[in-house]
Amino acid sequence: MRLQRLKALVNSTSDPSFAVDGSGLISAWNGAAEKYFAVVESAVLGQPCYRIVQGTDECGVVCGPHCSIMQAMRQQRLVGNFDLMVQTPVGNKWCNVAVLRADVGNSEERHALHVVREIDFRKRIELLMHDFIGNQLGLPPAKLKELASLKRSSLRDAGLSAREQEILKLIAKGVTTKSVALQLGISPSTVNNHIQHVLNKLGASNRLDAIRRAERSGLV
Repeated sequence: MRLQRLKALVNSTSDPSFAVDGSGLISAWNGAAEKYFAVVESAVLGQPCYRIVQGTDECGVVCGPHCSIMQAMRQQRLVGNFDLMVQTPVGNKWCNVAVLRADVGNSEERHALHVVREIDFRKRIELLMHDFIGNQLGLPPAKLKELASLKRSSLRDAGLSAREQEILKLIAKGVTTKSVALQLGISPSTVNNHIQHVLNKLGASNRLDAIRRAERSGLV
């Protein structure tokens, strides 16, 4: 698929749609996206996607240099749709984003097609219901997760390895780095390296932030 065909594909939907290359730079941007984000194509082509979309979700900031979607694309993993709050001219809006993979020329020129559908009203109702159930009924976290109708977080596509998930679950329980190392039979420096990888993949600034994001997205 050539770049011209990629742009034609992005323009084939009436929903806001855009493509991002393997470096996280916007490579295509349709007319609906221009209207939704109030930014013309010429102003966004070649720009980092995260600077334009500025997406967040229940876990915090999602869009960034270490975007989980880009990580999934580089590892040739499929990405499911997810809910995202984006910046628009009339304020923050919730939308659902579907991501498709497209190869331009060869497998080294992989692009991620994003199709955006606004769900602002429904999402805000879901969040209110989630808070009501949690605060008013006093349900335990496990039951709350079971009943909540919230869409999956994009952090589920962060690509954490089995070891990284294991260590994340341990530190979420309050286990120290030294204890994690002893329990897993690895050195503390190796534990810290894994934790740094987790922080990068989750876009977290520190361990507590990583734990919060992981808990809200259902990773732990």
